[in-house]
Amino acid sequence: MNADRSIAIFLRIYIGVVFCFVFAPIVASFVFSFNTDRFPTIPLGGFTLHWYETILSDPDVWDALRVSLITSVTVSVISTFIGFCAAYTDFRYKFFGKNAYLALALLPPTIPLVIMGLAMLAWLSQIGMSGYIHSIIIAHVVMCTPFAMAIIRIRLAQMDPSLEAAAWNLGASEWRAMSNVIVPFALPAIISAMCLTAAVSFDEFAVAWFVSGLNKSIPVIILEILQGQVDPQINAIGTFVFIVSMTLVIVAQVLLMTRTKKEAPA
Repeated sequence: MNADRSIAIFLRIYIGVVFCFVFAPIVASFVFSFNTDRFPTIPLGGFTLHWYETILSDPDVWDALRVSLITSVTVSVISTFIGFCAAYTDFRYKFFGKNAYLALALLPPTIPLVIMGLAMLAWLSQIGMSGYIHSIIIAHVVMCTPFAMAIIRIRLAQMDPSLEAAAWNLGASEWRAMSNVIVPFALPAIISAMCLTAAVSFDEFAVAWFVSGLNKSIPVIILEILQGQVDPQINAIGTFVFIVSMTLVIVAQVLLMTRTKKEAPA
């Protein structure tokens, strides 16, 4: 009993240390975004909102935000739709080459981002679609669809396959069964997938940098601000990006956890 208690305490301390290691730089960036000094020094020079006022008055930042929002929202819808179709295909059908199908569907996240960016740039350039907002959307859909597929497939795996067959036996068409049985059951995972893919697209830098051209996203403009100087605006923009991304991820996680708890047997 004492050994189990010691292990539990050790694991809690270990998790706490890991969280501190991961979030300490983010907290530091948040704190320094209110620092009057140009350089991140301790003790702080004083409290100011100047760096936030600077980025809010910068038209380039607003253009980058517009590109990031359009891209992330569009990517979340398209990648979740494709991910749902792929997950349902895996759930519903058995066919030759299914393992290869799943391997290819889940392959993009395993490719290094620089390689992915170069490949997307080469391909989009060949068809005359490089350097536009839809170039980023296409590249990010390729990256994000496997995440959506994985989340929705996990949800569908919790469903009794006989429910859909029961709907057919009661006279429902395949489309009616899909809209009244499959989609409502998978809805928490669908919304969760949309939030997660939006967060991934909003944060992604490497691929967007290769294919965006003059349509810079928030991560790309952060790099431009960083080049050749230390600018506290980075801390302010980084804080905003972190809050948006974490909000989306937390919403996605809460949706999945809440529905799982509701359906857990008493």
